[in-house]
Amino acid sequence: MAWTASNLSAAAVDALCNGTFYVTGTWTADTINCALYGTAPTPNKNDTLANNTYNAGQWVSTGTNQETTGTGYSAGGQALGTKTHTFGSGTSQLGAAGPVWTSATISGVFGCLVYDNTNSPKYAYCWNWFGGTQSVSGGSFTIVWSGAGILQFTIV
Repeated sequence: MAWTASNLSAAAVDALCNGTFYVTGTWTADTINCALYGTAPTPNKNDTLANNTYNAGQWVSTGTNQETTGTGYSAGGQALGTKTHTFGSGTSQLGAAGPVWTSATISGVFGCLVYDNTNSPKYAYCWNWFGGTQSVSGGSFTIVWSGAGILQFTIV
């Protein structure tokens, strides 16, 4: 079954609420990557922290839950630039410049995984579903984040 929604991982909730999983680094200081995925996996926000990790559990680079491949795309995705962490009135937001893969030929992309590439394990912050299959042939594959950032968490 293909994925049909975006969501926060357990790691993101932990980071935004408790700040415990990324004690050795921060959103703005660490290298945060964005990796592209096809119809598999079917992300599970309630899965264990270990399974919400890049290249482990439900997010692997080969096999059933394979990361996207194609010209202009490398396994692991791309590091995000201009990262921001903003606290608003009852919200916490993580943002960054949208990644661009230029001169790319990539097909069957359903969404992306945003994860911490500095620490080990490489915990996922969130996954973002693109609303269906996306492709590019010999052009730029660009992700444009919401005006609210990559993810927004409401604090109650």
